[in-house]
Amino acid sequence: MTITDKIKIVPLEQISQSQWLPLWQAYQEFYQTKLAEEVNNSTWQRLTNPAFNSIYGVAAILDQQVVGIVHVVEHDSCWTLTPYAYLQDLFTHPDYRGQGVANLLIQHVYQVAEQRNCDRVYWLTHESNRQAQLLYDKVAKKTGFIQYRMG
Repeated sequence: MTITDKIKIVPLEQISQSQWLPLWQAYQEFYQTKLAEEVNNSTWQRLTNPAFNSIYGVAAILDQQVVGIVHVVEHDSCWTLTPYAYLQDLFTHPDYRGQGVANLLIQHVYQVAEQRNCDRVYWLTHESNRQAQLLYDKVAKKTGFIQYRMG
């Protein structure tokens, strides 16, 4: 039996903010940023409030511990009739990396996006995040697009 056989994927509404927050803050630290407490609180409220139907997330639970999280933002597109699912944030606790947790979360997002009739799932990663890219190259196709932004 592998670790992924023991993991349960649950909507974020089924865990507490105090279980989610350490992974969310570790994700921010990984990307060398720190969001204000009011941003963290607002993010949690939107992710777990059914009224915000286009933003949601799930957690990977192992032995009652949150070992991974993923957040998704659905949005309309000028290119399709159905929305895109933007996998905005994906984080696995460092102690569980390389054991299939992230892959399990991505596959779950694919299933939910299909159920919600999304045209596609897409995401970004930093060019220096080589470990993540090893997985991403197996489960998705690199598009070649380069992101630009203002602000």
